[in-house]
Amino acid sequence: MAIPCVNAQSAESQRLHHFLCCNVSKALTRKYLHRSFWLCPNCNGEFPSIEAIILHLNSQSTCWPHESHPQQFPIPPGLRGSHSSRSSTTSHYHPQSGYIFGVSKNLFDRLQEDPYDYRRKINTYYPFHDEGEWELGRFLVENLTQTQIDKFLKLKWFHTRPRPSFSSKDQLLDWIDALPSFVPWKVSNIEFTGYKTTYPVQLIWRDALEVVKQLFSDPVFANHITFQPHVVNTGGQREYGDYMSADMAWKIQDHLPVGATQVPIILGSDKTPVTRTTGGLEMHPLFITIGNLDSEIRSKATLRAWRCIAYMPIANLKVAAKDGCFMPDPSRYIRYVFTPLVAHVCDLPEATMIATVSRNASPITMAIQENFGDRVLYPPRTGQHTLRLIYEISKEVDPWDLDAFQKAAKAVHLSGVHMPYWRDWIYACPSVFLTSEVLHTCIKFFADHPLNWVKETVGKHELDTRFMVQHKRVGTRHFTKGVTHVNQMTGREHRDIQCTIVASIAGAAPPRFVCSIRALIEFIYLAQNPIHSPNSLQSMVQALADFHGFKDAIIDAEARRGKKGVKEDFFIPKLELLQSFRGTVERLGSLMQFSADMTERLLITHCKHLFERTSRRSADFTEQCVWILSRQESMELFNLYALFYSRGATLVNAIHIEDEEVTTVNLALSWVSRVLPDEAHSVHGPRPVRNHFLKGVLSGDALTAFHLTSMPDFKALTATSIQTKYSLVDFTHALSQFINHLSLSTGEHTHWDHRYGHFRTWNKFRLQLHSAFQSRVIMPSRVIQAYPPSDAFPLGNCDTVLINVAGDNGQSTSRVAQVRLIFQPKIPRASDLVLPTFLSSPLLYIQFFHFVANPNDRPELAMWTVERTYMVDEHGKRYRCGGVVSLVDVTHAVELIPEYGSKVDEKISSSTCLEGYDRFFLNSFADKESYHTFSTEFT
Repeated sequence: MAIPCVNAQSAESQRLHHFLCCNVSKALTRKYLHRSFWLCPNCNGEFPSIEAIILHLNSQSTCWPHESHPQQFPIPPGLRGSHSSRSSTTSHYHPQSGYIFGVSKNLFDRLQEDPYDYRRKINTYYPFHDEGEWELGRFLVENLTQTQIDKFLKLKWFHTRPRPSFSSKDQLLDWIDALPSFVPWKVSNIEFTGYKTTYPVQLIWRDALEVVKQLFSDPVFANHITFQPHVVNTGGQREYGDYMSADMAWKIQDHLPVGATQVPIILGSDKTPVTRTTGGLEMHPLFITIGNLDSEIRSKATLRAWRCIAYMPIANLKVAAKDGCFMPDPSRYIRYVFTPLVAHVCDLPEATMIATVSRNASPITMAIQENFGDRVLYPPRTGQHTLRLIYEISKEVDPWDLDAFQKAAKAVHLSGVHMPYWRDWIYACPSVFLTSEVLHTCIKFFADHPLNWVKETVGKHELDTRFMVQHKRVGTRHFTKGVTHVNQMTGREHRDIQCTIVASIAGAAPPRFVCSIRALIEFIYLAQNPIHSPNSLQSMVQALADFHGFKDAIIDAEARRGKKGVKEDFFIPKLELLQSFRGTVERLGSLMQFSADMTERLLITHCKHLFERTSRRSADFTEQCVWILSRQESMELFNLYALFYSRGATLVNAIHIEDEEVTTVNLALSWVSRVLPDEAHSVHGPRPVRNHFLKGVLSGDALTAFHLTSMPDFKALTATSIQTKYSLVDFTHALSQFINHLSLSTGEHTHWDHRYGHFRTWNKFRLQLHSAFQSRVIMPSRVIQAYPPSDAFPLGNCDTVLINVAGDNGQSTSRVAQVRLIFQPKIPRASDLVLPTFLSSPLLYIQFFHFVANPNDRPELAMWTVERTYMVDEHGKRYRCGGVVSLVDVTHAVELIPEYGSKVDEKISSSTCLEGYDRFFLNSFADKESYHTFSTEFT
């Protein structure tokens, strides 16, 4: 029965050499397109059309037994979350998508088709003797070179102890190679008439369609896969999240047969050197994943959602995109699958090659170099337009006369490639699938341009000083040596610089210049939202417009420079690409699902690390790499399969629709923990975020969790010793006020005298929140410090937080405060004294700040400004205003950046930063979560 999923939710590569691309494409077309019948995927009966198969499966004599009908399907990411948090959410699915056409075998089931399966019914770990020997063999192959394995097996240690069944590295590797695998690598040597190469040109590849089938049927992904395009509305606003929630998925589905399932192809490619010598070796791998998988799964290299399919590209998914094919999903249900190309993740140079345009033209719009600094969104450079230009040139110039054809192509801003790989891939258009990519287009653009503009305007020494003296927070990078001396930084370091650069340059740069930088940082932050709405997209567009409105200040400051001096233009290719971000989000979903962070990591794991384990010979190092990669994949797959099979567990990962808080994205660990909890230790990979909501102290609304260690840093301090050790002269007075106020408001009274009591104190606590974007996701906890004065920190090392306090009108209001002490009253064991509720939980002594300016008062920063609050005693002496509050009154950790003025005080260091200044900016760019909170919730 063909059942629609009503409740649920890569010809790959860049361009291949013209000759190869043409002939492979023709061969595939001849092989697959000339068929006159369809086979039922369930019973192999012949039918004239897909519609006839649907009628057959829906008939009373269906070949599909009713007991196999599915009961539930995975929930798309946009619809997950607690009922209360999604109460204003509505959704609908594409009505003619995601049907299922029978029952087949998922990836783990297919492992039982291995020729040695009959032996594994007796010994699951065959050819190894048992599980222990398998673990030893896997450890050796994963961690030692072949020479080291041989040395290990020849140790005298084995003379008096049992040896493993394998006696040499060759036998061990043969056994590993005998493990079940599905998509073997192939190596083809290529020769071109008239073009000689130092080394043979090798095409190293594997069947991309088979790799897609493997991903699509992997039961590990069962709870994180979406089969149907859908529209999600929250609070009356359309949400754009993963690909299946965006416009393109719905539009393509409209053109597919009834019941078809999209398996959107996402490619990633880049070139990387594997040696550092001049003229060293390079690799250019091509990776593939599918857009059905949740973006948070695709963004983790450890979760196997990306696979390497070539070290040179080859086209073969185009037939499935045009005619479809049957493919089992993780739950064994057969689906009628189409494979449109929806994204190719790459940097700008590679994008221009893929789009076959010259370097002075945009790969996705009709803009050319003279237009790059405009604030205009130019029309898309469609694949149809590019192919038409190539056709017109080909009528005048022979495409195989490379020099003449390239010269003619450059006249119309083309590169000279006349057979781009996407030309016959249905629905593929480079103006769409060359997605706006955050890492290169935003983060590296920031490092190459805005950061340099800031260096020129503020001055390198002053800029370094402003970063060096910032308060050190746990979990936040501190640039001890500044930010201008490092030539080679990672994308993570560039992101960390963005977090504080806006507030840091205030006072040292003209206000309009600061406005331009702030607008770009806002744009970059908004572009990284995991979920977008029309409002957030409009804010992103407005931020870019603001930059263009203030960019003249960059020219006025003579901050934009080149080799020949000051530049007065903004002919920056990546700046032009920013104009396309909104359209990309609306068509394909959030941009972070296409970030090159993933492919950059894969270059390390699939090229550089693999190369280090080869013999490093130029002639065959790539072949050695693919053998190592193939063994890694086989071992990882077999290890999980054998774990379930040996314990008699099902090979189908059951769909869990109950509402869960997410603390881990290790899918294998989640599956094993549910089915075989005692075996969770055997699964490697990222461990869960510690969930303090389970055992920690919770706020009254249960939205914030706090954690204190069971052992305090000081077990029994008196009030007097606290005042001395922590330099808190009004601690006793503040605690007395707290007790009196709470006694009146709650009616609870105590005979305990805090002046003579003892206290347990801690130097830090942890604060944990749910994600501001996705309420079901638990964020890693943040450490809040409250260390007493010491030699390293003469005034203490204390962080700042946002707290809820009762205002004069009785309403709750937010205030910024610095945590100076974390404490709890301690009652002697022999005492029968009972503390009131408000003294039985951890308390904080804090020192207050008050707001002196709102974001509209400083439009160049768009940040709140706070000042320390002081009191005056009866002798006219000023002291900091402090108070005692409950730990659970804290709502957020916040970062304060001093208002440095035109120059940083030379007496200030990172250890005295928060103590030496009185006026600060409340940094809304401290992290993405803080930015979202301050821009949407905080008032």
